[in-house]
Formats: sequence, C-alpha cells, structure tokens
Amino acid sequence: MSLTVILPIIFLTGIILIALEDFIKVNKAAVSVSMCVLMWVILLTHMKEVITLSHPAILEAFYKAWPSDMAQMSNSEVAGKYFGWILESSLGGVSSTLLFVLASMAIVEILDANGAFNVITNAIRTREKRALVWVVSFITFFLSAILGNLATVIIIVAVLRRIIPDRDVRLPFSCLSIIAANAGGCWSPIGDVTTLLLWSAKNISAPHQVTHLILPALAMVSLPALIVSLSFKKGDMLAGVSLQSEHPLPAYLTDKVQSILLAIGILTLVMVPVFQTWFNMPPYMCVLCGLAILWILTDRMASHSNDPRAGDLKMSHLFSHLDIATVLFFLGVLMSVEALKQVGSLTVMANAMNSAIPEPNIIAIILGVCSSVLDNVALVAATMGMYPLAQTGAYMADSSFWTFLAFCAVTGGSILIIGSASGVTVMGLEKVKFGYYLKKFTPLAIIGYVAGCAAYLLFFS
Repeated sequence: MSLTVILPIIFLTGIILIALEDFIKVNKAAVSVSMCVLMWVILLTHMKEVITLSHPAILEAFYKAWPSDMAQMSNSEVAGKYFGWILESSLGGVSSTLLFVLASMAIVEILDANGAFNVITNAIRTREKRALVWVVSFITFFLSAILGNLATVIIIVAVLRRIIPDRDVRLPFSCLSIIAANAGGCWSPIGDVTTLLLWSAKNISAPHQVTHLILPALAMVSLPALIVSLSFKKGDMLAGVSLQSEHPLPAYLTDKVQSILLAIGILTLVMVPVFQTWFNMPPYMCVLCGLAILWILTDRMASHSNDPRAGDLKMSHLFSHLDIATVLFFLGVLMSVEALKQVGSLTVMANAMNSAIPEPNIIAIILGVCSSVLDNVALVAATMGMYPLAQTGAYMADSSFWTFLAFCAVTGGSILIIGSASGVTVMGLEKVKFGYYLKKFTPLAIIGYVAGCAAYLLFFS
C-alpha cells in the first residue's frame, strides 16, 4: 500500500481517537504524539518512496544544502541525510508556534497566580442577570482576542465562581462563555492556535483579519447572548455574594500592583502583531520578551517578601502548573501534518475536494462544521498543507478563503461542547453534561455561526 494512502489513514484514525478522548479514556496528547511518531517511523522505513513522492522544490533545497559530499554517498546514506533534513526542517517551523503557545501559557499563569485577574472580577459590578449576560459575553469576547480563548474561559469560569456560587445558576453563563471566547478568538491572530497558524504562515495579516472578522464575530456572540439574556426575567437579580478570595494573596500584591501586572501582560500580547508587522520580529520572541519582564518583576517581589506564600508565586514553582500536555498535543498534530506534506497526500486531498466542491467559501463553511467534532488545529493545519499559499487567486495571502476559514474553524467549534479546547475545558471545570449543552446551547451556537457566516459573505466576500 502506498504512503499516500497509509499516512492519511493513520492521521484520520488519530483525529477520530482524539475526538473520542472521553470515551477511550486516553489523553488526546498521548494519541497525538503516538500518531506523529508512527507516521515519521513509517517515513524513515520507506525513504526511497518518500524521495520519489517529494515535491521537486523540496528536493532541490535539500541538494543545495548538501553540495560537497553528496556524490560520494550511497543511496542509503543519501536517504538517511534526507530524512534528517526534512525532520529538522519540519520541526523548525513547528517549534516557533509551540514556543509562542508555551510562553503565552506562562504569562497567563503568572497573572493568574499573582491575582491580576481580580481586577476583572472587581470591575463587574452588576448583579442583574440580563445585564450580566452582556458583561460576561463581551469581557470574554475581547479578552480572548488578547489572551487566547482557552486561557480566557479558565479565567472567566474562575470569575463566575466568585460572582455566582450556585452552579445551576452559573451554568448558562459558563456555557455562553464558550461561544463568546471562540468568537473573540477568531478575529485576533493570537486568539486561537488556528489563527496563530494562519498568521505566522502569512496566510492572513493581522490588520486584515481584525477588520474583516470583528463584525462576523460580533454577530456570532450577539445573537446567542441576546437569546440567553431574554431567558431571564427583567430585573431578576443574583443573590448577594462576597468577592473575598478563598486564597488570600501576600500583602505586597495590592490592587495597584495587580493592575500593573495585568497591564504589562495584556500590553505584551497586544504588541505581538504590531512588532511582527513593524520589525518582522518572530511572534514567539515578542512573547518571550514579555514573559521575561513579568518573570523578573514577580520573582523580585516574591524574594523581598517575608510572607511564606510568596515562594509559591515564583515562576520556578508556577512552571509545574503549565499544561505541557496541550503543547505536546499541538506538537503531535502539526508534525503529523508535516509528514503528510512530505508524500503529497494533502495535495491529493485538495484536488479531490476542489473537484467535488469548487467554491472555496463553501469549503470553509464545511470545515467549520467539521471542527465541531474534529480538532480545528488539525483541520486548519491540514488545509494549509492542501492549499499552498499562492501569489494570486483564491488561495493567496489575505484571500477570502483564508480569512473566512479563520472565522469558521474557530467559531464552528462552539456547535458542540467537545468541538473546541475552550469547550472541553469548561466541560471539565463545570462538569457540564454533553446533553445539556447540546439541548440548550448547540442551537444558539448554530444561529450565531449562520449569522456570522452570512455577515462575512454579505460584506466581504
């Protein structure tokens, strides 16, 4: 059986197992890494076939990289060199995305541990349920564009737990935050891993993404928020609750210090696309710079404090809280896609899809619906491999297809609670049942998705 058949079968099987994580009781990161290793081992054992299937441009780049001693090598030695070269080249491109994700997670962990997000909690004054729906929705919407949708839902759920201790009352707000976070994540280059992939690969630019997707994203969040708000009676109020933290912070972390830390963290992430555009600085370098500033600042404050709790706020301790499994999951998926690229499987898939569905915008809509079941990172990474960036036409930079795909792939994950990392996270934090979300929020997410797609096609297609 040809590699162009074997590798896609392994990839699709892996994606299905990732979607069934709760049923097979195996972490999706373990599945992802296993899939990646298996695919690259198969490439290693079939290098002669890989060389015949490789794109001529890739082979030409390889031969230029080894000009001096290539003629004296045996075929097996050349194959070994080629395998090492494509593996290192693939990992080099993937690692920049992973470094960005890891550094962003570290920044969010520092801010959370040092109470910076208490600023948001204290800023929410309303206790009227209808008003709170809108406040929570739009704080989530804009915060996810800066911090990323996954980090944002974690923060929002923590905020909601302090404002609404009753889980049954809190559940609609928590579920709505999934839709709002994914809507907010789609219009920012750093709002979701999929948009980060598209932006870092230069498929879309930050100004174009923001100006073309913020209106569809607002449509996506506004209609579900309106329906949820109308489900509450006018004037229906929350019971009075205390906002006193269950885990008091050291005295040096005053409200002013918390505000400064939050401002530094947000400014760091907001400036990433600016510095990338102005100075062509890699995104991960911008985030690492902000991480270093926060790291030094918070560690020095903790070191000068006599409070025994301060030691737990040092970054050396906080690193143990980072979700490394998520980083490994992205590594496995992205490297698996790179394996598919090496044998031209994605080109074959693209040609087949173009024959069946010639309209790129329809392809984007279908992929968005698929992202409610399958992981959107894998879908977008595979799509980028299927449709290489072109100088002109439907697949050039900032084309309607790539822009619309950014919207569909992120927001389509809201249709089912298992369709996005933010949904799965809220599902675990709040113990939301699949059936509860399917009955009460899937229809709202579909309404928002259709409205957002219609807004984009109406104004920008």
